[in-house]
Amino acid sequence: MQDKEEERSLVNVEKKLKDDGFKADFTVAENMMHAMENDKITYAPEDVTIVDFYRFEGESNPGDMTILYAIEAKDGVKGTISSAYGPYADTDTDDFLKKVEDLGKNLMKSHK
Repeated sequence: MQDKEEERSLVNVEKKLKDDGFKADFTVAENMMHAMENDKITYAPEDVTIVDFYRFEGESNPGDMTILYAIEAKDGVKGTISSAYGPYADTDTDDFLKKVEDLGKNLMKSHK
């Protein structure tokens, strides 16, 4: 049996989400979200929903502070995007996800 810390690791949560069908890896550039596997397909904030998110806090290294988002696009593509928070935040990704949240397109789940 896995201990609580191991169960909550970023790698294990990513694996569980992939097993649940969240297979695409998303990135944000120029105010649009892209699936890294096919960057020709782009999504605007109104095209995606935040299904869930997981916050990970590094105890000794601020660079380990990450939020992993489970995302579903209007065309059915499901995947994940991660964003550091705090001093290492990616402002492009954060701005995009804030717009999605402002549209009310998330389920308001949080896992600590």
